Amino acid sequence: MTTLEVSFVKLSECLVSPGWRLALGASETPGLHYNISGMGRIIIDDHPPIDLVPHTLVIVPSKTSFVIEGPGNTDDASGWKTAEGTLKNLAAGVVRRFVAGEGEPRLILICGYFRALYGTSLDLFGSLTSPIVEQFDAADELEQKFKSVLAELLVQEVGMGAMTAALMKLVLVPLLRRSLSSRDVWVERFSMLGDPQIARAFADMAARPSASHTVQSLSYASGLSRSAFMARFAAAFGQAPMAVLRQLRMRHAAALVAANSLSIEQIAHKVGYKSRSSFSRAFRKAYGSDPTQYRDAAQRSPEGEANERYFRAEA
Repeated sequence: MTTLEVSFVKLSECLVSPGWRLALGASETPGLHYNISGMGRIIIDDHPPIDLVPHTLVIVPSKTSFVIEGPGNTDDASGWKTAEGTLKNLAAGVVRRFVAGEGEPRLILICGYFRALYGTSLDLFGSLTSPIVEQFDAADELEQKFKSVLAELLVQEVGMGAMTAALMKLVLVPLLRRSLSSRDVWVERFSMLGDPQIARAFADMAARPSASHTVQSLSYASGLSRSAFMARFAAAFGQAPMAVLRQLRMRHAAALVAANSLSIEQIAHKVGYKSRSSFSRAFRKAYGSDPTQYRDAAQRSPEGEANERYFRAEA
């Protein structure tokens, strides 16, 4: 899991009272919802309702709206009230909250949005079309990990981004570990994690994107024949090795371009291109703009907005 990267950590508490619904709009990134206490349901587009009990973890696909229902008589919901997902105004240093209802909430979730990349190339949850539902228990200690992330976000000290990303890894790793043994359909996306030989070759690509990788060298590194490597790599990633390598190089290049610490020529060589012209052509194909234009846009915008455009361009 050393090549797992987590970003866009945005967490809040979702508090729902009996007889209330909390409606939350679609997001560009997947949503993660962990039930701290209480019972209720989450309804995601046209999918069947998902029952919520303590320690239920639900990942909602990106660009998908959903509703969180508090406890109540779902057979006769004529008197239910719906609250739109707008943040409740709170003082500085207080947890962000979405609130539906009045009085003591009976359903409490920690909700957030994130992006998880394996080796900076494979978006583990970006292509989901159906929600992921997993039931944990208190022994898994996910609640404590989520609360640690919230506490770190409140402090807003130097290194907060790195710390929250590290803590979110601790939340996602138990889920990914389950993918190695679960028979659920959603784990097919993570099949590469259960293929050590393919993971070994991919880790080499991710660690050294500028190296002169070939199908032959990668198959040798994986300990497989060329044909077996090509078949298993395509089964894991849905793409050929060289296509994934180009993605790795472009993601690495985009981060270097935005950082503005190296010249375009230096970046080109650092990601495996022999000339600026060939690098610029590949960059324009991936991002729709010249590296210099991309850098100018990144420098004019706050870091978070620049990162968001970067990820959207790669989606």
